[in-house]
Amino acid sequence: MFTGIVTDQGEIRTLVPRGDLKARIATGYDTGTIEIGASIACDGVCLTATALGEDWFEVDISAETVSKTNIADWAEGRRINLERALRLGDELGGHIVSGHVDGVAEVTGLREEGDSTRITFRAPDALARFIAPKGSVALNGTSLTVNEVDGAEFGVNLIPHTKAVTNWGAVTPGDRINLEIDTLARYVARLQDWQG
Repeated sequence: MFTGIVTDQGEIRTLVPRGDLKARIATGYDTGTIEIGASIACDGVCLTATALGEDWFEVDISAETVSKTNIADWAEGRRINLERALRLGDELGGHIVSGHVDGVAEVTGLREEGDSTRITFRAPDALARFIAPKGSVALNGTSLTVNEVDGAEFGVNLIPHTKAVTNWGAVTPGDRINLEIDTLARYVARLQDWQG
């Protein structure tokens, strides 16, 4: 489990297709505190550390995961949001995030609003009904509050701090973004379907 509070920006060092996809990711984390088998959210995708170096970790990524996320867009040198798994006693600053990406949203617009940036996304139609104004979503592993919803389109507001400590400062229209809907929204919708 994660909180959607990004704690490092990693950089893709290598991508090697070898059965599955193997990625080496540079990190500012103290890798001496990471164990083989640890879960790390990489742009919101829960991946398992399979090898460690002084300033990097490696993960193996299945073809299924590549097909359901924006990992197919990754390239060497790309910056990605990182978060280590939640530990008992950690502050829950965002919302409960599983690291199981539901689909890929597309950035459809950007506009500056004061010091903040309003970003508009188009969600996959099957996921749009789970997104509600003032609800939470995880986008590239970042816990964000939904400002408005219009059909399959929704918007969020990014403050300067978020843009500085994540890879959101480099986002452009057309980018494909990992989307995980709020677990609570999923269960409320399921309950409504069951009762309906």
